[in-house]
Amino acid sequence: MERLKMILLSVCLAVAVMSLESCSTKQHAIRQLEDFSYELQYKSKYYSVNEWKDAADKFIRIRKDISKHEMDYTPDEKARIGELEGECAGYMAKGVKNGFFDKLKGFKNELVGILEGILRSFLH
Repeated sequence: MERLKMILLSVCLAVAVMSLESCSTKQHAIRQLEDFSYELQYKSKYYSVNEWKDAADKFIRIRKDISKHEMDYTPDEKARIGELEGECAGYMAKGVKNGFFDKLKGFKNELVGILEGILRSFLH
């Protein structure tokens, strides 16, 4: 009888540890997404092209971690995840837009220089 109690206690303990680990892991994925959202909010305006590529890869990795626990999240957690994903997507879209217009401005300056060079060559 004592042996049965020990086996039962061991099984209960193992189940409890796995439950805590699962909860910790799913919460870790949400924290990663929160941290990433803050990172984008405060640092993305200074990102280079390579940093944007790294950010996109990081977002994909975080999404994969979250999807592993999709069935474990409560409706409130899913709403929070959706909110954070929306924030990240917004910061990423804003960064792409700003980067595009910065490049366009640079190209405009180059184009003005080309036109001035052409005009100068015709005038001399």
